[in-house]
Amino acid sequence: MCEENGQIKNADPGKISPTARKRGAPQLGSLGSGNHFLEVQRVDQIHDKEAAKKMGIFNEGQITVLIHCGSRGFGHQVCSDYLRVSEQALSKYKINLVDRELACVPNSSEEGESYRKAMFAALNYAWSNRQMITHWTRKAFERVFKQTESDLDMKLIYDVAHNIAKVEKHKIDGELRSVVVHRKGATRAFPQGREEIPRKYRDIGQPVFIPGSMGTGSWILLGKPGSMDLSFGSTAHGAGRMMSRSAARRNFTEGQVQKSLGDKGIFIKALTREGVVEETPEAYKDVDAVANVSHELGIATKVAKLVPIGVIKG
Repeated sequence: MCEENGQIKNADPGKISPTARKRGAPQLGSLGSGNHFLEVQRVDQIHDKEAAKKMGIFNEGQITVLIHCGSRGFGHQVCSDYLRVSEQALSKYKINLVDRELACVPNSSEEGESYRKAMFAALNYAWSNRQMITHWTRKAFERVFKQTESDLDMKLIYDVAHNIAKVEKHKIDGELRSVVVHRKGATRAFPQGREEIPRKYRDIGQPVFIPGSMGTGSWILLGKPGSMDLSFGSTAHGAGRMMSRSAARRNFTEGQVQKSLGDKGIFIKALTREGVVEETPEAYKDVDAVANVSHELGIATKVAKLVPIGVIKG
């Protein structure tokens, strides 16, 4: 139930720097900072009963767990390492960019191939990371409820990546061509029939998650054909920030955020005060509006809305 079946091919650990290995080794099995979280949620609305049932969601009030994290400092270092490589390669390939914030190398160059292999290694780290956290989450539920994970029916709905570049086939000017699709702050939303989707979902489409703020909820969507025409098989990955982290720190206190969430019946646990304040719900766009845009465009349609009960920030 994972994108790429939980393991992307052609990863090469030999393309990973010692610094990335050093950063990644102690962090495996951890959530991380920023907007990463583990959230215990309640199903608030079901919009597509057939798709929800296929995913194991049968009624409103059902409990789910959403885990949002990735490749930690390991993936971050891989990106930093290859940004430096690409900066050095610009003059070699006589590439002129319109903005210093941009970086690129030719797709089939040695630098391009090396980056892809390193990035794929980081993706495999991310799937391993989420799998470990999922395992420990199940064990925590087993311990508290004194039931097995099978009794609790804690099955994985889907595990999807959202910072990734892949070579895919898409129609360009009416012709099917291989292109590199970068999904940064975006997630794949393939429609039914695509062989990349696990067999369980192939006749309905790929599950998609849009995490919102820790006070408003998240959405499960279903990939639709419109995504192939409009957005290279993609939709938004999340609600997105409306306020910078520094602005959130200036405008809110930890006590205010905890009280606001507590008044809604949401329990929060975080390692740092900044983690609570920076992720205040007011710093994010309206996740319902984001889901509605995707739904109305036919990129990915609404299946269920999930609202938080408890939030753990990394």
